[in-house]
Amino acid sequence: MAKSAHESDVAFIKALAELLNDNELTELQVKRDYGENDSLNVRVSKAKEVIAAPVMPAAAPAPIVAPAAAAAPATASSTSDDPASHPGAVTSPMVGTVYMQAEPGTPAFISVGSQVKEGDTLLIVEAMKTMNHIPAPKAGTVKRILVEDGGPVEFGAPLVILE
Repeated sequence: MAKSAHESDVAFIKALAELLNDNELTELQVKRDYGENDSLNVRVSKAKEVIAAPVMPAAAPAPIVAPAAAAAPATASSTSDDPASHPGAVTSPMVGTVYMQAEPGTPAFISVGSQVKEGDTLLIVEAMKTMNHIPAPKAGTVKRILVEDGGPVEFGAPLVILE
């Protein structure tokens, strides 16, 4: 029985993904209760920028309307327009939602121009109701923040540029 329930869950998730695409939605969240201690909680999301520019890693921030055009002036001296290829790029280790501060109303962990030490929290990525602090991999200055507070992020997407 467990195998057929699992197979129906996979079919259900695939149907949600199709519904997401067919209706031009960016996120769906559904909870299915099977019994007292048995449920399935599914969240399917995608970033609009991925649809508009599939070459870009997933989470270009909303203020950047045309990722390639907006990134080109800022990285004209670098070898590529892709922020993920920047040597100081800090990428997301998971899919989730980005939060720039520990809780609403508190100051953001970082801002452009902030000095950080190795291990300092840059931001939080929430995945499956778990808050994951993203540490600075090295000391440096925050040159760019590539995500917005409360926005979705994909695995491997650039979050911040440190120099």
